[in-house]
Amino acid sequence: MTKSDNPKSPARRSALKTLGTGAVAAAGASTLPMWARYAQAASSEPIKLGFQMHATGIGAAYGRWYDRTSTAAVKAINADGGINGREVKMITEDDGTDPKRGAEVVEKFANQHKVDLAFGTLFSHVVMGSAPRAGELKLPYFVVSEGHHVASGKLNRWTVQPGITDVKSQVQAMAPFVTQNLGKKVTMIFPDYAFGHDHRDFFSAAVEANGGEIVQLIPIPPTETSFTKYFPKIPRETEVIYHVMVGPAVLTFVKEMGEFFGPNHPQIFGFIDSLEAVDLSSPGLEFLEGTYFWEGNPRYAQPDQTEYDKTFRAAVGVDANGASVSDPTDVSTYAHMFGCWETLYVIKAGMEAAGYGGIADRQKLIEAVEAMTDMPASNEHPQGKKVFNGKTHQVFGLQYISKVTNGKLMVVHTTSLEDGFYPDEVDYTKMSF
Repeated sequence: MTKSDNPKSPARRSALKTLGTGAVAAAGASTLPMWARYAQAASSEPIKLGFQMHATGIGAAYGRWYDRTSTAAVKAINADGGINGREVKMITEDDGTDPKRGAEVVEKFANQHKVDLAFGTLFSHVVMGSAPRAGELKLPYFVVSEGHHVASGKLNRWTVQPGITDVKSQVQAMAPFVTQNLGKKVTMIFPDYAFGHDHRDFFSAAVEANGGEIVQLIPIPPTETSFTKYFPKIPRETEVIYHVMVGPAVLTFVKEMGEFFGPNHPQIFGFIDSLEAVDLSSPGLEFLEGTYFWEGNPRYAQPDQTEYDKTFRAAVGVDANGASVSDPTDVSTYAHMFGCWETLYVIKAGMEAAGYGGIADRQKLIEAVEAMTDMPASNEHPQGKKVFNGKTHQVFGLQYISKVTNGKLMVVHTTSLEDGFYPDEVDYTKMSF
């Protein structure tokens, strides 16, 4: 990476304040009553944020926890005085985890609800179906996905991903651990659509760059419900199985993999997507003991747990095992949902830096976010420190590799920010609005 490509380059720093100022306050922490905190903006309408939720469809488990996390963040922001003295209101619409419906939701947000911006989309095919319409409507669109679609330049200046890293950065940061510690001959099992294709392309390149070899690629249709027929395609020389699956059939996938291999399996490295919202103590998952997972945010509270993580867990109602405090069987999508919390605090910081007053200031908001760089670990960024690249509209953060140990995911390696940097592929700041 050249100096000009580096998101931390001094030439790209801004006079904007960084985001680690401790703005999060627990509800009731302020000494002022709510009416007094909003008094200066008594005549102002609330800031309306459109939450595009995967309430139904294959993303429903994520959508449910994205909703809980976003609701908790809005509550905390409002308890601390809102944004620019104005209350924040979240308006939710279900996109069915469907691209066409996603575009319709974006249009509804802009024309019917007249929101200030939209946020929350996770599944990459829905982002790709929705973002172009947001651009046409000049609606700021803050996605909480992992696809490389934003940073690749495929979208528009109105679309940003400032709260969660993309697949290209994730796999580039982790490939050295896989090839150096688990094996060099890798078979990949991935969903056969944009998100899975990002894994296929970027992890293949990263493995080869680290002296490894992809011996087989096994794409799985997103509607598949049984996977046994795919496992015989794994070559005998495979040293590592790399798996990343999503949707309601993930538990079936992992169980069937265990039944197929039994105790004599290659090393296994998975993205936690394959087990998001799934209890590790579920019958049939015993074979995962000793296998490895990428985690965007460690599900289990670690021995070195930060105060920021404690604050975040308490706010969203998640216990030390990553499950709901009210129902230990209701396992969260902890590796991803922090992205909604962090995105909402980026929106808050951007609006405050831009002096955002209403829809007429949407462009100022995007420009303010583009000027951001360092995001220190904080209550606003509980997953860890980050650097935002305003040219590519993509944030870079830490990645965690965990090993299943005594039935829990324990972090064995944390990447550096620099491990995930790659050269810019686009400069959105040169694009027109």
